[in-house]
Amino acid sequence: MSNENKPEWKSQINIPNKDVRVQTDDITGFERQEFDQFPLNRELLMSIYEAGFEKASPIQQQSIPAIIEHHHCIARSKNGTGKTAAFVIPLLENIYKLHKENKNLKSSVNALVLVPTRELAMQTVQVIRTLSKHMQSIGVMLSCGGNSLRDDIYRLKSMDINIVVGTPGRLLDLTQRAVLDLSNCSMFMVDEADKMLNSDFRPVLENLLHMMNLQNTQICLFSATFPKSVKSFIDKYMADDLKEVNLMEGSDELTLKGITQFYCFVEEKQKLHCLNTLFSKLNINQCIIFCNSISRVELLTKKILELGVSCFYSHSKMPIEERNRVFHNFRKGEIRTLVCTDLLTRGIDISTVNVVINFDFPKSAETYLHRIGRSGRFGHLGLAINLVNWEDRFNLFKIEQVLNTEIKPIPNKIEDDLYVYNEEILQSIPKPFETRIEETQTYLNSKNQLVDDGYSKINSSVTNNIFVPPKNQQ
Repeated sequence: MSNENKPEWKSQINIPNKDVRVQTDDITGFERQEFDQFPLNRELLMSIYEAGFEKASPIQQQSIPAIIEHHHCIARSKNGTGKTAAFVIPLLENIYKLHKENKNLKSSVNALVLVPTRELAMQTVQVIRTLSKHMQSIGVMLSCGGNSLRDDIYRLKSMDINIVVGTPGRLLDLTQRAVLDLSNCSMFMVDEADKMLNSDFRPVLENLLHMMNLQNTQICLFSATFPKSVKSFIDKYMADDLKEVNLMEGSDELTLKGITQFYCFVEEKQKLHCLNTLFSKLNINQCIIFCNSISRVELLTKKILELGVSCFYSHSKMPIEERNRVFHNFRKGEIRTLVCTDLLTRGIDISTVNVVINFDFPKSAETYLHRIGRSGRFGHLGLAINLVNWEDRFNLFKIEQVLNTEIKPIPNKIEDDLYVYNEEILQSIPKPFETRIEETQTYLNSKNQLVDDGYSKINSSVTNNIFVPPKNQQ
């Protein structure tokens, strides 16, 4: 579109270069609607286009109108197809309208977003911040176990927080302390709903729901899979006005089409040698290597470093600040190879990851699906390689059957056009949700000065290096 034909608001923003990578028909096989055709406010549209988005993905195209119209919604699509933006965009639009109708609600929590891990919570908060960049007075808070409880209490008591993103246990703790008031909260968004509604999390979610006005609460569930166990929750809380969006109806294939999958049959004691061979032969931009236990993660990282290959590891038992720093540096591309447990299998979206290696083959089809879905995001290309030993052979066959997919024997040479982009294309990939987090020490040196200047500290951890002006300056 020429500058002369652009709407006025488009001339006020910096639209990044387009992502020129080839996309599979998981994303392109639909007639896609431009975002300015949706009933969205101008400030939200400015943020969307400045993030590099022009056309909605299929899951976004169907979910956004349903949520804006205040239906309960269950939305199912493959990993890496834009589910987070599919609920964040209408959530922000609904909050905009809510504040326009009743200014008193600007000082209330209007929406809860629940996710299973702190890494996914951190990523979701960044998506919300990016897509609300041009919207005024949208307060977002991250609250997870491991964050300072004292800081969370301080923020909720002293600031106007409209959206709380977090893990269920911490949010329930805050409500039971009468710090998190959900009386004006009308949106209940659950990402990775299959995980969140299992026997561990469901009682906590129901406790949170019962602290809200259920008659006026909109519930939205997003996931790649919806097991039968979710149905009882839907029947109990969402049956009255339910909109179902299922982009996988009529499709037996659950894996992303852009991911090429191989297995390498290898004895356990030869796995490290096989991995070293892969390092020398593959054109890796960024790679995630999965192990089945924390001890295996740490041991493998040590062995890889001994091979002279730079890598880092991440798992749930690490100190929080160290875990945060590894995650953010990996998102920024400063870490090329990351060894981890299934901590990073859920929803983590890093567009430059082109290789996933299962050093330990997963036990379930669900875990396999989420692991390999860290590459091939949003219809792009990726490679999944599985190191399989004798004990894994039946599980390999079972996973192929359950997912209706084919995992081929690894060839002598893997063609670059299956997973590699040239440097020019890689440099042009937009990174709208890249976290802008400084190193821990820089943060610690600067936070006291900000507080002295009258700014309110949102969080003392490196994950949330954000300060808000005093209310009279907002």
